[in-house]
Amino acid sequence: MSDIVVFGAGGTAGSRIVAEAYGRGHRVVAAVRRPEATSYLPAGVRVVTGDATSARSVRELAPEAEALVVAIGGGDHTLWPDAARALLDALRQMPAAPRVIHVGGGATLLTPAGGRLLDEPDFPAEYRDAALGQAAALDLYRSSADGVSWTYVSPPPLEFHPGERTGKYRTGTEHPVTDVDGRSVLSYEDLAVAVVDEIENPRFRNMRFTVAY
Repeated sequence: MSDIVVFGAGGTAGSRIVAEAYGRGHRVVAAVRRPEATSYLPAGVRVVTGDATSARSVRELAPEAEALVVAIGGGDHTLWPDAARALLDALRQMPAAPRVIHVGGGATLLTPAGGRLLDEPDFPAEYRDAALGQAAALDLYRSSADGVSWTYVSPPPLEFHPGERTGKYRTGTEHPVTDVDGRSVLSYEDLAVAVVDEIENPRFRNMRFTVAY
């Protein structure tokens, strides 16, 4: 059993990670900006006000956690690098800091030629700012995480939707995981399975991994 704090617990990814972790018997704290709007979370989950972009908020919640999950979304594209900076600044000062699991973007994955998907000419313009924000967060973890244990999780770049929990998935590192038809597909429910699996049995410390069927 682990103590897990989930920032962004009211969102599409965060709520499923909370449910998955709680369902496996972990002690879960749901950190959200509006606690009054989370009645759909499991009854045994403690809901608190928390902001991953605030180093002060991170410092307040980190001492009671073995893992901090960042599953935030919405708002300005600076949200994700701001969260990475706040987490790194707060956790560097802690003698026994919890591990960070950052749910990031699939557009930061690489093409067969080695470039980022978000830099491809046909990448949708409406998603570019968010993709750049998630890429900036990944760069911060890779370059600035002195003494902080982190993992960045990328879902598929396009076909990633709420759906069924199968408990099955495959992992990769820098390139999308694809099936025999070349598709990279995953449900939010199975992303949550992969996140909690990584908390329970770490395989990708201080690196990024990606998940798909």
